[in-house]
Amino acid sequence: MSDSLLDKVKIVLVNTSDCRNMGSAARAMKTMGLSQLVLVDPLEMPNGQAQALAAGATDVLANAKVVSTMEEAVADCGLVVGTSARSRTLPWPMLEPRECGEKMVAEAKQYPVALVFGRESSGLTNEELQLCHFHVQIPANPEYSSLNLAMAVQLLSYEVRNGYLADKNTQYLSDDEEAYPNVEETERMYKHFEEALSATGFITPKHPGLVMTKIRRLFNRARPDVKELKMVRGILSSVEKALKRAKSEN
Repeated sequence: MSDSLLDKVKIVLVNTSDCRNMGSAARAMKTMGLSQLVLVDPLEMPNGQAQALAAGATDVLANAKVVSTMEEAVADCGLVVGTSARSRTLPWPMLEPRECGEKMVAEAKQYPVALVFGRESSGLTNEELQLCHFHVQIPANPEYSSLNLAMAVQLLSYEVRNGYLADKNTQYLSDDEEAYPNVEETERMYKHFEEALSATGFITPKHPGLVMTKIRRLFNRARPDVKELKMVRGILSSVEKALKRAKSEN
């Protein structure tokens, strides 16, 4: 197994306000063999300060991809894990850091995967966290859990490195194992789901949010594979056709 497997792991920084943190994050990544840095709508672009803190990892910083939204950053990913420093009103499937590293390496054999870090002051929004299949929380001292962005990137990149080293002598997944859909495909399914449920009257157009949030949580727990996702969309299409027939008969 070559280090190219680690090239399938994206470190995504959302709306970073201090470019020095980008440089430190790039350095943290490179020490663990990671190179794919994605910057989502940064408040300032990397400059000389960022390059200075990147030290020998200026190549990671220079090759960073800049996008406008988190959706764009993770659209091709089959696994997205978001970092969350606090519990949320609506619980989401959680991973321990070690489990997170192992899972990311295992699934990077099939498609790109992403580890997403939020804003320095407020982390990821609920909407951004809902784009993630899992959340991960670093079990820091509850009496003083202050971790800066680069520290968090370093700790979780280390767990990815550990997962990679532990997996180094294993075989790739066999061809007959079904892959998981990427985020873009999953988002199309959620849109289809909302349209179908709106057509049946289960969702009211004015208040779709809570129902769809719970549906997202349900499917993130279940992790349907590509064939299962196609089956769900087939079911939704059959519901829509039945509604159209009923309307035409009336």
